[in-house]
Order: sequence, then C-alpha cells, then structure tokens
Amino acid sequence: MAVEISRRRVLAAAAAGAALVPVARTASATPSDPVPAKWDEEVDVLIVGSGFAGLAAAYEAKKAGASVLVIEKMRTPGGNSIINGGIMSAPGCPGQIAEGIKDSPALLAADMLREGQGYNNPEKVKFLAEHALDTYWWCEKELGVRWVKDKIGQEGGHSVPRHAYTINGSGSEIVNAELRTLEKMGVKPRLRCFMERIVRDSDGRVKGLVVREGYRFGKPDSGKRKAILARRAVVLCHGGFGADVTYRMHQDPKLTAKFDTTNQPGATSEAWRESSRVGCQIIQADWIQCGPWNSPVEKGMGIALYFAQGGAASFGVWLDTKTGKRFVNELANRKVRADAIINRNNAGHTCIALTDSLGVEHLRSSRKGILEKCLERGCVKKYETLEDVAKAHSIPMEALKKTIADHNEDLAAGKDREFGRYINKLCKPMGTGPWYVSILSPKVHHCMGGILTDNDAQALDISTDKPIPGLFAAGEATGGVHGAVRLGSCATLDCLVNGRVAGRRAAAEKPWA
Repeated sequence: MAVEISRRRVLAAAAAGAALVPVARTASATPSDPVPAKWDEEVDVLIVGSGFAGLAAAYEAKKAGASVLVIEKMRTPGGNSIINGGIMSAPGCPGQIAEGIKDSPALLAADMLREGQGYNNPEKVKFLAEHALDTYWWCEKELGVRWVKDKIGQEGGHSVPRHAYTINGSGSEIVNAELRTLEKMGVKPRLRCFMERIVRDSDGRVKGLVVREGYRFGKPDSGKRKAILARRAVVLCHGGFGADVTYRMHQDPKLTAKFDTTNQPGATSEAWRESSRVGCQIIQADWIQCGPWNSPVEKGMGIALYFAQGGAASFGVWLDTKTGKRFVNELANRKVRADAIINRNNAGHTCIALTDSLGVEHLRSSRKGILEKCLERGCVKKYETLEDVAKAHSIPMEALKKTIADHNEDLAAGKDREFGRYINKLCKPMGTGPWYVSILSPKVHHCMGGILTDNDAQALDISTDKPIPGLFAAGEATGGVHGAVRLGSCATLDCLVNGRVAGRRAAAEKPWA
C-alpha cells in the first residue's frame, strides 16, 4: 500500500507540474544538428542495416528508380536475419494446402492481437496479415527464395500450423536471395560502415548521416568519419539490442549478463540511442522476448530449438524434472513458456523437452539431419529407455510414466485436458524408444518495441507525433506490431512487409537537395 500511495503522489505531482509547464510541441523543440559544410557523398535513399528489412527496403527503393546505399556496421551482411530460423507465417501457403489446414489473414491477425495483449497496433497487424501470402510469393518469384512446399510448422501462440520453411532451415536463404538480387541491380551493402550520427537540420528534416568507414566493431573511434547526404530519405533498419546487456537492463533489469542471447554480437544499442537523440518516439522498449527453447550447452541461438520446438513441443512434452510433470502448454506463446521456465530455474528446478523416436521422424527427413547434428553437438541427448531418461535427469519414474500416459490419452481424445495445447493430427502416442531430451534454457531473443512509425513506415517525432521528414524505419528497429509478445515466424514477415513499404515510400520522397 505504501508503494501505491507513493506512486500516486508522484503521478499527482507530475500532473501538477505538467499543468504549470506546458510540453513544447513547436518547431523550436526539434533537435538540430550541425549540417556538414561539405558532404562527402550523395545518394537518394540511405539505409542502415542489412537484414531482412534493410535489404527489402533497398530492393523496393532501387526498383522505384532511386539510387541506394545500404550501410552495415559489421564485417558481414545479414545481422540477426541471416541466423534466423528461416520460418515465416503465410496463411494459405502450399504447406497448409498440402495438409488441409484452414487458415486466414483474419485468424493470424487475431492470434497476434490476442498474444500481444492488445499492445500492438490493430491496423499494422491487419496490414501484415493481409500481405503475408503475397510476401511468400514475392520472396519466391522476385528474389528466388526456395520454400519447402509440402511441410508446415507451428510456433507457440498460433491457432494452427501456418509457418513455411526455407529449404535450408535458415534465414540465410532469404538474405542471400536478397543480396544476389540487389547485386544484379547494382546495390551491394557497404560493410564495416557505422552510423555515428543522424543529421537532423533546424527545419526538422533528416538530411543524411555521419558514418565511420572501416569501423571495427566495439571500437567507437575506429574508421574514417564521412558525411553522406540522403537526397530523399534515411531508412533505419538497424534491428534490436538483445546483445547489449547494459541497455537491455535499462529496459528490463532482470535480463542481466547471466542470460545469454540468441542475437549476433552486433545487436547493440547505438542506433537506438541515436534515434532517441534526434527525436524519434521509442515505444515499448521494455518488452523484450526470451526464446524458451534454447540449450545451455550451446552459445547463441544454436540448433537445439529445432528439436525442442519442432519435435517435443508438437510431438512430445516439456516437463519439470523435479516433479516429472508438464508445467506449461508447449505451444503457448514464447513469453508464457520462457517465464514458466525462468521461474522454475530460479526455484532450482530444471526443465526439459522430451519425445520418442516417432516424435523426431520429421527432423531426420525435412531438416536434413538436424537431429543428428543436435546429437553431435550434445545439445540433445539420446536414451534407449524411459528409465534411462529418468535416471539421467533425476526424474521421479512413476510421475514420468503418468505424464506420458496422460499425453497419450489426450491424443486419443483429441484434446489436451490440462493446458489446452493444439493437438497436431500427425502426432502419435509416445512409447517407442529411443528417447530424446534437451535442457531448456531461455535466452534473450527479440525486442518488440522500438521507433514508433505511421502506416507508411515514417518515424514519428516525440514532440509532435508527426512524421520526421526524411526518416523511415522498419523491422525490429520499430515498435507497435507485436505488442507484448512476438509470435514466432512473424518477425520475418514484419521485416519483409514493412521493409518493402519503407523502401517504396523513401524513394517517393521529394528530394531536398
């Protein structure tokens, strides 16, 4: 009660102060940067980041006739996108048709809004869902992306299986297709080129960037400073900050250094701090998602998730080794599952993903030996009998046997009585050894918040709520699409759909110089 009274007093005092001192919403509040006396280079559209969103923006801007430059601070292109799992939601795609699954954009949107707890923008969600299937075909027909046509997957929080797989099970299939296509168009990302400063003039317009060419990651003063003018617009597609422990703890203090991240090392906060400095409105930055399916045996994303999600979550069980019981809907959204595991870990419990030989059959065929790779790395362990599983992980045997029996009864009844998990029609009763296990260890995965944009991908000013002239943003750098929880396979969709919008709109801007 004392805390609540204190909070009310603080809010009341803040309200009183706000009444006495109006917030400035005029041009005088617009951040103003020294405009370089001489620009070293000029381009129509200048894009920051070479992941899904940045490359999609580059494609559309170039296709629209603009000159384009993509800068990337790391020494290789692709960011998190190139190590992404290669899945994308696409209601009505060939994989769904092959399995007779009924779906629609409206159902995808409803799932995103429900799991996002209403923190996402309904218009943006609807737009994303309605362009999902178009984006699937755009990837294939215009970029040459190869999809697996006869398989469909299900991530947590989705009502039905709806995500398509790239042929190699990686986002690299999409990124490399984007890079190849862009190179034919005369666009190649400029690597080790760090955005040091966004130049926003006193008239409120973003005029270009000050960058460091020859930058070495982690050395802010490295490289040669250079001013690049953007005649039409700058597009920010710099991704999230999951690898930046200090900045992420500013947003969510519990995400300390003890949490590994699935992100590549360059997922840091410099661009977030810079976009804030020039007046971008940043929303929901404290909604940071942890992936529930990772293994402590591996660094970064790893490959255990293909077993934990693609195998045990749909065709097995997740259980608490101390009790031998399931503890969560294995197909709940990522936040629900990660929080459940973290809470048990904090209490000294270990959680595992478990299935039998029937539950991993598809991992041998469609994932090109992913199970064997998991076993080689040691992130998945193989046991000949259920008794061996119980002994290795100190699980009470009778409780474990009952959990398996209950699971099989649920399959026969077509309904998960305890947690309401979706029953995959391809799931078979467990009991056929050998058995497979991975330990579940959540890692920082995705930033749901970011720069607030309008429906045309224009970055909005914190002082006026109006678009910042000459500045666009897309992908994980932005907020408002996913809300409290991003559903798996929707980030790829978000980046590609909104990256394309940002590129088209940036190219359509009237040149200022």
